[in-house]
Amino acid sequence: MSARVLVVDDILPNVKLLEAKLSSEYYEVITALSGEEALKKIASDGPDIVLLDVMMPGMDGFEVCKRIKADSRMAHIPVVMVTALTDATDRVKGLEAGADDFLSKPVNDTALMARVRSLVRLKMTVDEWRIRENTATALGVTDEKAEDEKVDSAKILVVEDQAFESDKFVETLQRDHHDVTAVEDGIKAMEAVGKKDFDIIMISLNMLEEDGLRLVSHLKSNEKTRAVPILMVGNEEDMHRIAHGLEIGAHDYIIRPVDRNELLARARTQIRRKRFQERLRANYEVSLNMALTDTLTGLYNRRYLTVHLEKLLRRNEESHKSITVLLFDIDYFKKVNDTYGHNVGDEVLKEFAERLNQGLRSFDLVARLGGEEFVAILPDVTKERAMTISERLRRMIADKPFAITHDEFKEITCTTSIGATYIFDETNITTEEALKRADDMLYKAKADGRNCCYFEGEGKVDPVQFEPAERPKE
Repeated sequence: MSARVLVVDDILPNVKLLEAKLSSEYYEVITALSGEEALKKIASDGPDIVLLDVMMPGMDGFEVCKRIKADSRMAHIPVVMVTALTDATDRVKGLEAGADDFLSKPVNDTALMARVRSLVRLKMTVDEWRIRENTATALGVTDEKAEDEKVDSAKILVVEDQAFESDKFVETLQRDHHDVTAVEDGIKAMEAVGKKDFDIIMISLNMLEEDGLRLVSHLKSNEKTRAVPILMVGNEEDMHRIAHGLEIGAHDYIIRPVDRNELLARARTQIRRKRFQERLRANYEVSLNMALTDTLTGLYNRRYLTVHLEKLLRRNEESHKSITVLLFDIDYFKKVNDTYGHNVGDEVLKEFAERLNQGLRSFDLVARLGGEEFVAILPDVTKERAMTISERLRRMIADKPFAITHDEFKEITCTTSIGATYIFDETNITTEEALKRADDMLYKAKADGRNCCYFEGEGKVDPVQFEPAERPKE
C-alpha cells in the first residue's frame, strides 16, 4: 500500500534518517524543517500521515498538532509524534492535542512501519467515506455538518486475566461514564460481543492462558466486530507482537505500567474516530440509499458514479495517485433472459453484483451502469495489481455456477468480459473519457471471444501470468 509521509523535524540528520527508512519501504516522503513549513506542506501536498517532532523552536509539535486537528481540511490526517520525551504526561499532552500515537527516539523500525501501515489503512477508509459524503453534498442530497464527536458514555469491553489490572482499567474508564464490561478470557469475550455492541475493546497481550493476538484476529474476522477499535495492552518487550497486532487490524496500544490519564486519552481518541466514521457512514447511507443506488442490486447507480469518479479524478491530479476503471459486461445476458425469463436474469444480476463486492476492497467502488453493465473504481493500486484483481474477478464469475429459481434448471454458468483503463499522472481527464477508454477495451474483450479482460496499453490479460491472489483485507 503506497502512501505519502510528511516528516517534520528541525534537525536535518533526523529527517534524512526517517526519510531513508521510509523510502526503503517504498513510501513517498516529503519533509519540513519547522512547524510553519509543515502546515504549508500539508495544505499543498496532502500527506497521508505526518511524523512530527515534538521539540522544535518556534512552533513546537504540540502546537502544530493542535492546528492540524483544528482545521477541517486536514483534521483527518493521522499524526504520530516522534520524541525523546518519555514521561506519560507528555504523551497525554500530545494525545489531547490530537496525536494518534507516539514513537520514542531512537525510533524502533518495527514499531515505525507497523504504525504507518496501520494508520494509513484507517485514513484510506475515512477518506473514502469523506469523499462519499462530499459527493452527496455536491448532488444536493445532504448538507448537514456534524458537531464534534462526543467521547463519553461508550460501551467498552476489557479482556484481562489479572484482577488488579482489570479493576484499574474499569475504574479509570468509568471516569468518562463509560459502560465497561470486564472478562478474563477469549471465550467470555466472544460471548460478550455476541450479546452487546461495543465501541472499543481492550485486550491484554500478557494473559497466562490466552493468546491476545489470536483474539484480535478472531475479532477482526468477525463481521460484527471488524470495525470496532481494538486497544492492545502489553509490555515494552512485546513490541514485535504489538506490531503484528497492528498489522492484523488492531488500532492502538498502550505500554505497561499503564498511566491512567494516557489510557483515558487513547480511549477517547479511538471512540472519537469510531463515532466520526459511524456518523459519516450513517449520513451517507440514509441520504443516498434511495436516490443514488440501483434498486435491484443495491449498488451505486450511474448518477452517483459520475459525480464520485469526477471527484476522484480531480483529487488524484493533486495527490499524483492512480485510478483504475474496470468495465464489466455479462456475456450473452440477453440469451439468459430469453431462455430462462427475466426473473432469472434479475437473480443473475444480483449475484453478479455480490461477487464483485466480495472480490474488492471496502474502499473500492462498484456501480451498475444499467442493463448488464457494471463498473468498478479501484483507487491507488499499481497497474500490475489491478490486472491481478481483474483476472481474479473474471474467475469469480466464471468458475462458479449461478444458482437460479427455475422449474427445470437449478444453476447456470455465466462469464464476463472486462475492459480496463489505468489513469496515473494525467490531467483534465473527464468521467466520460475514463469510461469511454474502458469501454473501448471492453469492445476488444468481446471481439476476442469474451470471458477475458483487456487493459488499455497492455492488451489481453494473461490468465497464467496473473493468477488470482487472496483478497486483500484493508
